[in-house]
This record gives sequence, C-alpha cells and structure tokens, in this order.
Amino acid sequence: MTEQAGSPAQRQELSKTLKPQWVWAVALGSAIGWGAFVLPQDLLGQAGPLGASLGLVIGGALMCVIAVSYGLLIRHFPVSGGEYAYAYTFFGRTHAFVAGWALVLGYISIIALNASALALLFRRLLPAVVEWVPLWEVAGWQVYLGEVVVASAALVLFALLNARGGTLSGRVQYAFCLVMLAAVACILVATWLHPDTPLSNLEPGFPEGVSPLAAILMIVAIAPWAYVGFDNVPQAAEEFDFSPTKAFGLIVLAIVSAAGIYVAMVVATAVAQPWPQMVADAPAWGTADGLERLFGPVGLVLLAIAVVMGVSTGLNGFYVSASRLLFAMGRAKVLPPFFARVNGAGAPGNAVWFAAALCLIAPLFGREALLWVVDMTSVGVTIAYTYTCLAAYRLWRWSGSDQGDPDTRSTGRKVLSGLGVLTGLLFLGLLLLPGSPAQLSTPSWMALGVWLALGVLFYLVRRPVSREVDDEGMRHLVLGEHAGERMRGEW
Repeated sequence: MTEQAGSPAQRQELSKTLKPQWVWAVALGSAIGWGAFVLPQDLLGQAGPLGASLGLVIGGALMCVIAVSYGLLIRHFPVSGGEYAYAYTFFGRTHAFVAGWALVLGYISIIALNASALALLFRRLLPAVVEWVPLWEVAGWQVYLGEVVVASAALVLFALLNARGGTLSGRVQYAFCLVMLAAVACILVATWLHPDTPLSNLEPGFPEGVSPLAAILMIVAIAPWAYVGFDNVPQAAEEFDFSPTKAFGLIVLAIVSAAGIYVAMVVATAVAQPWPQMVADAPAWGTADGLERLFGPVGLVLLAIAVVMGVSTGLNGFYVSASRLLFAMGRAKVLPPFFARVNGAGAPGNAVWFAAALCLIAPLFGREALLWVVDMTSVGVTIAYTYTCLAAYRLWRWSGSDQGDPDTRSTGRKVLSGLGVLTGLLFLGLLLLPGSPAQLSTPSWMALGVWLALGVLFYLVRRPVSREVDDEGMRHLVLGEHAGERMRGEW
C-alpha cells in the first residue's frame, strides 16, 4: 500500500487508561530491573559501600534535576513519543530522529538485558533447568539452550501482556512493584539485624587504591543507565487518565524509591560478609552467596522474589516505552506505518511484537556480550535527557518575561533546565572523554558505532517519505491537539 501524506484524519491515538499509581510503577519498575540485585558486587568493587551509596544518591539527585524538565514538557505535550516529540517541537525533524533513535535501541537493549538476568537467576538457583544442551561460547560465557528458552519465554510472555493493552500491564506492574519493595525491605532489615553481620563489614568505605572522588564519579556516571525508566512516563503520557500536571511528582517519587532500593541492596550485600574479601573472591553472584550463608534457602527465595519482580517490571515497563516510542515515530512517518497501527485492545501491537522479535535474538549471544550494551545504552538515554532539558530551557521564560504562557515563566526552573543540560553533557563526558574513569570499553565503542551506522541508514531510507508531509501536517501527527500553540509561534 502506498503511504500518503499526513492529515488529521490519519492520526492514530491511544486510549486514556493509565492510573497514577500504575504510571509510578512503570517508572520505578523500569528503573530497577535486574541491576539492583545482580550488580551490587560490581559496584562495591568499583567504589565500596560508601562510594557506591553516595554515587547512587548523587546520581538520583541529578536525575531529579533532569526530571524538572520532563515534568514541564509532559504537562504541555502529553503525547506518545516523549523525547521524540520534544526534540521535534523545538529543534526539528532531524534532531527528533536522533533523540528517538537513541532511545529505541536503548529501550530494546534493556528489555533484552532483563530477560538475560532472569536466565541468570535460574542458572544460579535451579541450574538443572537451564544448563542443558550447551550451544557455544561468547566472550567466555557458555550459552545453553535452556537459558535461551527461559529468556525467550519471558520475552514472549510480556509481549503478550502488553499487546493486550495498557490496563492489564499497568495493574500487573503496580502489583509487582509492591511485592518487590516488600522483599527488598525484608532483605535489608534481616541482614542488618542478623547477629553475624557486624557493622565492621561495611569498612572500608572505599576500595584501597581508589580515591573517594574517582570512586563516586564512576558510580555517578552510570546514573543515566541505573535510573533509565523514569523517562518511560512521557512515553505513556497520551494514555494518562489523570492530569499531566501530576507527572513530575510521580517521576520524582519513582527516582527516590529507585535510589532507596539500589542503596539498600548495596548495603545488604556489603554487610552480609566482609565486602573486600567477597570482591577479591569474585563469586558469580556475591549478593546471593551472602544471603544464602546467613539465611539458607530462605534467603535465596527472598532474593529470587525480589529479582523476579524487578526483572518482570523492567521487561513490562520497557515494552511499554519501546512500543509507544516506535508507535509515535511510525505515526510521524519516520518509521513505516506498520508501527502506527493500534490493535483491537487499544495497544500498538505491531510495535510490541517488533521489539520482542529484536530481543529474541539477544539470548543467543550470552550475557557477557549483552553487558557491552550497558554503556552504549547510557550514551543513548543521556542524549535523550539532554534534548529534553534543552527543549524545556527554550520553553521556560524568565520570570519578568511577557512572552509565552504565564505558567512557563520561572527563572528558577529555567535555571534548573539549564543545569539539566549541563548534567547531560557531564554524563556524556564521563562516558566518552579519554581518561575518564567511566570511559566506554572497546566493545561498547564498537556497538555504538554499529548503532549509529544503522540509524544513519534508517534515516536516509525513510527521509523521502517523511518529507512528503508538510510542516503543518507533521506537527499534527507528532503533537495532535497540542500542536496549536506551537503553530502560533508562542515558543
């Protein structure tokens, strides 16, 4: 079928079914995923318990600065696409594609990482379930058919859930987040009160031979990856059944909750055993070993509940965001119209299954290869964060200005948006500049190069179709009923 130029009648829209608590759960569950439960050992090795905790708290605070910009833009542009829509509104089509492409692969990569974490959990707790039919090795990691099946089953299950609409996925997300919070609270309290866990286990606060500043900065640098998920809120904004003005509070609450979970698991892992010795022994999963030593199978079961809930909420949340972003880009003609179709359940089903199809390739490469994607994902989401803060900076007016909407006049918030831009540039510098303690590894640079090349190719292929839509039609496709003020040139 030949693609036609955009017009108001052709704009697909999503139903408003998401409640505030579900949106909070999408942001929190996406931000936690697998990392809070699998990575404490690595974080301790890099920064120690004090350095890791301070780095996570500082990183969360910087994310809250960025969230100020998200809150403003969601209020004015509650449409699917989030950062894609913001970059388009203030910087045009090419910048919008850059922001959108950066997020698409970032979101899809995190879906794949969460599925691989579920396979790792089974490999640790029930090895007989996954360690059958060895296939091949990738970067020293033995890939088994069993773990491919487990990861693939999880990917298909949550794709089915999301294809049935936002209401079901929102309810499941909220319930899983509550269970996860309860499990983490039990782990922290139990390890803290156990008679075999003296507070001296938390010493020293930083690794030997690493300066406190360098240790903290290494953790701060991964904040865009650690907290990625709060930016899923704007992706779902078109489906809010409540006022978009509540979005900022929900985002901040999700970031604070996520920071609490990260720090709780770092402290619980460090206090369960002398952490320098644990790091030196390099166990496959130090957190699990510590809890099993203290509490036996009960500790492992409690950790398993927390991990399964965290991984499930990460899978579900990023399916929501990836599919809505693909839907928005398809609606704007920069991706084929296949992505802009809504199924009978009111969900962008084609976009959901496309994300699932890409992710189903990932389990074949093993966990070590997937970890190369983590830093690349940090670069992608940081680019999107920076665009959002730049857009908010342009939208905010100085307090004494007589231009724009009165509720966009705030010197303080304009300054915060500017600080958000600087924060984004700081994160990019930590990841990309030579000599930085958090510089990308060579495999991550290679993955980033492939990512950029694919983006350029996709942009060039779709550009002729996109250019058939005039500016007025494109504003309608991207912003819908919220295009009016921008079309009058108020910003």
